[in-house]
Amino acid sequence: MTLGLSVIGLLVLLALGAHVGTAMGLVSSGMVLSVDGVPLTVVAQTAFKSINSYPLMAIPMFVLMGNLMMRGNIVAVMIELIGSLVRCVRGGLALTVMLACVFFAAVSGSSVGSAAAIGAATVDGLKRENYPPRFSAALVAVGGTLGLMIPPSLGFILIGSIVGLPVDKLFIAGILPGLMEAAFLLMTTVWLTRRHGYGNTAGTPDFAGFTRRLPRAAGALSMPVLVLGSIYLGIFTPTEVSAVAAGYAALLCVLIYRTMKWRDVWQASQESILQSTMIFMVVMGGSLIGFILARMGVSASLIGFMERMDMTAWQFLLLANVVLLALGMFLDGVAMIVLTAPLLFPMATHLGIDPVHFAVIMVANVEIATLTPPIGLNLFVMSGIARIPVEQVARGVVPFYVTRLVSLALITFVPALSLTLVH
Repeated sequence: MTLGLSVIGLLVLLALGAHVGTAMGLVSSGMVLSVDGVPLTVVAQTAFKSINSYPLMAIPMFVLMGNLMMRGNIVAVMIELIGSLVRCVRGGLALTVMLACVFFAAVSGSSVGSAAAIGAATVDGLKRENYPPRFSAALVAVGGTLGLMIPPSLGFILIGSIVGLPVDKLFIAGILPGLMEAAFLLMTTVWLTRRHGYGNTAGTPDFAGFTRRLPRAAGALSMPVLVLGSIYLGIFTPTEVSAVAAGYAALLCVLIYRTMKWRDVWQASQESILQSTMIFMVVMGGSLIGFILARMGVSASLIGFMERMDMTAWQFLLLANVVLLALGMFLDGVAMIVLTAPLLFPMATHLGIDPVHFAVIMVANVEIATLTPPIGLNLFVMSGIARIPVEQVARGVVPFYVTRLVSLALITFVPALSLTLVH
């Protein structure tokens, strides 16, 4: 009864426009009061403990790095470099945009941030080459989701801190699935552009232009190498490299590209603090809900239910995907992870599913959630940038959505994709 009322209360607060973190905090506090033997001081203690985490300290720095790369207009540098070689084929600009999404995913860690940065830099150019606005918006919305899978990923940082998995292993586990998703999205882009005859062609690759632009782009290209290489080689932890990368991004934008001034860095820092605070609010609220659900024995009840149903690992994975896809219609990615990870991970490990593999599955679902109406954040971001209704963006996403579901199935039922580089 208490659980049902809490779910209804959470949905009502969200419908009234309350912030997700605030709604979860209020609901969880009410749940604490309804359980005998749990002092109210537990609210403060659990909230503090949930964010007093070394891995979580990477979030503000990765958010700052992404904001600096966006404000510094690094996307334009990469678009010019990639376009030198790719623009010669039919739909070359669309392929250039998708490849830029892959690059930005390796430096941003955020789906919405990637979509906003790339959309602002490319939508007008796509329009000038007669790409339909619906296709252009959908292209960037879908490409932006790669920021959640290709490391550094805020999703992996959250999962690692909540369930106690090494963030560096999660980052490494996301590389092959992220590249596979990118390859499938590129193939879908080629198919759509050729089928509908979108875009212009430049004739031949501009190797001279590529060579000329490469030195200028070298600073930006080195960012993924810095982040992933230092983690893979054990030079820095993810938290340490986040600070190094944020500092490097500031120097890159202010001193090398000169697209920002130091006061712009300060403004980006202020924005990053606000964005990180919102994430931490969701983490605190979700941790409180997780604590009280554990106190009520919900996790143990779910495991017992699984045993009574004689559920196999593949059946659980199928059910988990269905549940996560459904929740993705109503919750943003951070809330999904914080609410479901404490419940689903014990069930997965009980069935012998590798927790690193399950973390990658969860992030793949969060990627799809950013494209799923009515809450899909990337749809709203691109609706504003392309100045078209959200419904039009959602229609354009449909072919890519099918590709995303195929990728999710492969990630779910081919564990080697996630575990080959880890073990």
